[in-house]
Amino acid sequence: MALMKRLFLKIVYTPRALSYNVRHLSTEVAHDDSPVEMENPFTKEKRQCILCKLNITPDYKNYRLLSQFQSPYTGRIYGRHITGLCQTKQAAVEREITKAQNCAYMPYYYKDKTFLKDPKLFDPENPIRSHRF
Repeated sequence: MALMKRLFLKIVYTPRALSYNVRHLSTEVAHDDSPVEMENPFTKEKRQCILCKLNITPDYKNYRLLSQFQSPYTGRIYGRHITGLCQTKQAAVEREITKAQNCAYMPYYYKDKTFLKDPKLFDPENPIRSHRF
């Protein structure tokens, strides 16, 4: 007990030990409470078009892929707001469709009946954006 009193008095009454302990404790608290670097959990995933995601370059000879971006009844090429393609891939698809039509790989006005049962890349009745801009 006497030893405890001496140690207690020595720690409490010596100003150097007391100030050293206080400073040391205050720096530890600052390091423990510092902000942690992490990614923002609320950021959305970067949207990519399906052709960029799968690394597909449209080609005029691949008329089965190109027919997905053309209306089966009118032959109209769907816009970006319906297909969800990026601007560069949409321009490439339009260019390749016209090239395939000029080379007689694809018809101008209607889609081949064998391609009507192909899996859909997008839903033309439910566009991504309801407007084209």
